[in-house]
Amino acid sequence: MPSNDARTLLRTAVPAAAVGAVAVLVSALVGGGEGALGALVGAAVSLVFMGGGLVALQRTAKRLPQLFQAMGLLLYVLQLLLLFVFLAVFKGTELFDFKAFGFTLLAVTLVWVAAQARAYMKAKILYVDPDSTEAEKPQKTGSAT
Repeated sequence: MPSNDARTLLRTAVPAAAVGAVAVLVSALVGGGEGALGALVGAAVSLVFMGGGLVALQRTAKRLPQLFQAMGLLLYVLQLLLLFVFLAVFKGTELFDFKAFGFTLLAVTLVWVAAQARAYMKAKILYVDPDSTEAEKPQKTGSAT
């Protein structure tokens, strides 16, 4: 993974994981073991979905840069749909506290998106390849009079 991509992933995953850890602690205090488990599952689902989406988006940008914007929009819509499906499937579960799960999922996802936007704004990504401009300098044409 190139250094810009790894840096972006790190700058998005760390704040989201920190919010997930805080949510697990708060849920453990408020809801006990079921609350902590719900928050842990919510944080893990959000981190896996968002992290997998970022990696897929970065790979698409490297292979097919002309599809980057369309792929980004499709990816975010797909991630939200998958999160809603995941919420619908576990709506009536007794395995863990659903409110802790839902609020943690929402909080971690929002922090991930905000951190990703900030990471892209702070990144110094070249949009022109400096090597290609030197290699493709036009030849002088015409007579030397």
